[in-house]
Amino acid sequence: MVILAIDYGDARTGIAICDALEMLASPVTVLHETDADVLAARIAEIAKERGAHKLLIGLPKNMDGTEGFRAQSCRAFAEKLSERCALPVDFQDERLTTVSAHRALNVTNTRGKKRKAVIDAVSAVMILEDYLRRTKK
Repeated sequence: MVILAIDYGDARTGIAICDALEMLASPVTVLHETDADVLAARIAEIAKERGAHKLLIGLPKNMDGTEGFRAQSCRAFAEKLSERCALPVDFQDERLTTVSAHRALNVTNTRGKKRKAVIDAVSAVMILEDYLRRTKK
């Protein structure tokens, strides 16, 4: 099943996708959009173009596992997105994915503007990889 992963943010949203066999997660793009309606429309277009069967949204939980304001914002965006593209939506705990993404970019020596341009897409890949590992068990 092709799964489109979303690392939702106020200004930048990272998008990643996996292959139909759910073996490989790859970055797609980073969308620079602050209007949730416009962002939902753009993601719905990407999902259609890429043949996605499911949407996966990173859920930013607090370190103690509770959900705060950001998690509620992600859930509200997920509803908007689901209405727009009629695909099932699932959530994946995204705690520490940005930290992992920064570590991965350190290995490739990606710094400065280049890092800022890709960090959200790399975070979306990390969210998707965590989800694939969790669902394979």
